[in-house]
Amino acid sequence: MRTPSYLITSGLFVIIIALGAQGCATQSGRSGGEAHAPDEERIVDPGIRDLAQSDLATPASRTSPMMRAELAARNATGAASISITDVLFDFDRATLRSDALPVLEANARRLKEEGTKRILLEGRGDEIGTAAYNLVLGERRAQSVQGYLQQLGLNVELRTTSYGKDRPLCFEHTQTCWQKNRSVHFVVKE
Repeated sequence: MRTPSYLITSGLFVIIIALGAQGCATQSGRSGGEAHAPDEERIVDPGIRDLAQSDLATPASRTSPMMRAELAARNATGAASISITDVLFDFDRATLRSDALPVLEANARRLKEEGTKRILLEGRGDEIGTAAYNLVLGERRAQSVQGYLQQLGLNVELRTTSYGKDRPLCFEHTQTCWQKNRSVHFVVKE
C-alpha cells in the first residue's frame, strides 16, 4: 500500500519547520539550553583559558626591539601634560572593577580641570585568545569606560576604538604584563 502524497508532503513540511525553528534558536544565541541577553553579541570562538605556570616559561618577549619601539611610539599619543591613569580589567571581562571607579573619577576631574575637549578611549586585551575576540572585548571595555565617564557628567567628545591584542602597552609574556594590556588607555586629543 502506498502512502498518500499529501501525508508525505505534510510530514516533510513539519520536519522543515522543526529544523527551521531549531536554526532560529541557534542564531539567536539559545543553543544548548543557555539563555543570553538579547543585546549581548555572541562571539563564536574557542574557549579562552588561563595558561598554566609551565606555559609561562617563554622568553621575556617575542616582539622584536624595532617593533616594540614602534608600538611604544604609537601608544605615547595625546597630551603629555595631563596625568591620566589607565583603567584595568579582569581576565575576559568588560565590566568595570570596583578599583577602577576612583581611577575614572580622578581622570574625569583632571580632564575637566584641563578643559579637555576630545578623548579617544583605546580598549585592549591580552595575548590570550584570538585577535577577533580581543578586538570585540577591547571595544566593550572602552564602551564601559565611556558610559561611566558620561554618567559622571564629563562633557567632552568621547570616542572609542579597540586594538585588541594588536597594540600592546606591555610586551613581556607575564601575568603582570597581561594585566596592563587588559585595559582602556586614554588618549587626549585636545
